Amino acid sequence: MIDISESVMQFLLAFLLVGPLLGAAAALLPAPPGLRGKSPDQAVLRHGVTVTGAVLVAAIVLALGFDHDQPSKMQATTDISWIPALDVRIHLGTDGISLPLLVLTALLTFLSALHTYFKPPAGPSPKAFVALLLVLESGTLAAFAVLDLILFFLAFEMVLIPMYFLIARWGGEGRAEAAWKFVLYTLLGSVVMLLGLLLIGIKAGTFDMVALATDNGRSLTVSVQIIAVLAIGTGLAVKTPMWPLHSWLPDAHTAAPTVGSVLLAGVLLKMGTYGFVRILLPAAPDGFRTFAPYLAAFAVVGIIYGSLACLALAKEGAKGDLKRLIAYSSVGHMGFVLLGIATMTPTGVNGALFANIAHGLITGLLFFLVGALKDRTGTVDLDALSRLSSGLRSATSGSAATSGSAVPGRLPAGAALYGRAPRLGGLLAFAAVASLGLPGLAGFWGEMLALFGAFDPAAGLSRPAFLVFMSIGAFGTLLTAAYLLVVVRRVCMGAPPEQAPALTDVRGHEFAAWTPLVVLTVVTGLWPGALIGLTDPAVQQLLTGGTR
Repeated sequence: MIDISESVMQFLLAFLLVGPLLGAAAALLPAPPGLRGKSPDQAVLRHGVTVTGAVLVAAIVLALGFDHDQPSKMQATTDISWIPALDVRIHLGTDGISLPLLVLTALLTFLSALHTYFKPPAGPSPKAFVALLLVLESGTLAAFAVLDLILFFLAFEMVLIPMYFLIARWGGEGRAEAAWKFVLYTLLGSVVMLLGLLLIGIKAGTFDMVALATDNGRSLTVSVQIIAVLAIGTGLAVKTPMWPLHSWLPDAHTAAPTVGSVLLAGVLLKMGTYGFVRILLPAAPDGFRTFAPYLAAFAVVGIIYGSLACLALAKEGAKGDLKRLIAYSSVGHMGFVLLGIATMTPTGVNGALFANIAHGLITGLLFFLVGALKDRTGTVDLDALSRLSSGLRSATSGSAATSGSAVPGRLPAGAALYGRAPRLGGLLAFAAVASLGLPGLAGFWGEMLALFGAFDPAAGLSRPAFLVFMSIGAFGTLLTAAYLLVVVRRVCMGAPPEQAPALTDVRGHEFAAWTPLVVLTVVTGLWPGALIGLTDPAVQQLLTGGTR
């Protein structure tokens, strides 16, 4: 770690929020003659890489300057009056809970910009694409850095417009309907959430998250807390997404461009679960305790539902879309996050925060890999990728079964990535086993801690009920392993077809973009204490209102 003054830390955090907005405005301006390169399009794509790279460097320096001996303390704070009549303030800061999410957002956005530079989006001018990408980054970073309820709501809504256009203008088939569904679901949830935020702020006399966490619900009656949790929780559950409010997610992921899917799964979903931890747990603990069993029940239903949906998509003849399968897997994985939060214990909440980061790394990598697979094969249909013929061999053809096939009338089972593009196949298998929670990789610890939290929930919660939830969640891990191994078998294994078209293996820019995600998945899996050491003191303080 390095010693950085508080004023520099304040500047770095402010730059994370303002820098992308300035970069977005600059992206829409004509490039100076000396920076145009081969074309204006190349110039604006390079501009996106430069701005997101600068933001990532600032996030890393902020993390290095963070006082890791006091992760529960808000650092790099700025507190300026904005709307005095409503006591709304521009209050910024970061602690052990938000810092990992800030770095994750900056990293995934930079990798998305790098991917876009080498693989420009098919559609309208890249100028608008880069500008929207930067606005999206600013809104997401703001959601994790602001400490005022009204500012959090504004940041929460700020991401809707750029993501809508990224899907609607640069997405694939069904993009218009998917974009509208995404906006309508999230907007309706946000309207209810705003009412809950206003209720808490007015009744408590402040919109400041730090003050609300310190008060720990003492200024709010139980009935007010229950209403606030119901209203705010609904809006957060839509964004998470929690079953049964999840139906916008598979359509959005299926239609979105690759970088849209990466950012949607990697960081936007985290805004919902972050709100549960940052706002509801400390500000309305009694109301949250009332709804915790129901939240846990919805969470484990989502785990099983998401896994069964993935199994249905993965089976032969289902014409399952691989992007859609990964989207449904996110419903299951975020179920573990919600289960951990519902336990209201340090173990469960730490597991939820760990699973958030692990899901961002692993699912971001999966969507990058699926995008690369589609670029090479032209499809993400599992039946097409596994090269299975739906019918029997024609009786009049008189031809023998295709060489390498074990079943007459079928082409060889498996797109054979191991044989045709071994590095790409190996990375896909790595991401799959990381996603199923293999010990030693990042996906393991969050799910395990969430289940441990359910084994011994907080006081006032029914332990028998949570033991049932824990058992159902544990069964969900088996289903997760089942569908991911089926995907690996169908896509990666099998004898290569005769005269199969060549598949380009991992390219240099892809290797550069994916390596950080692979390394971090391994490092956080082998050294979980680095992340838990940041989150645990902050979680302990949030759950006790700073009284420990």
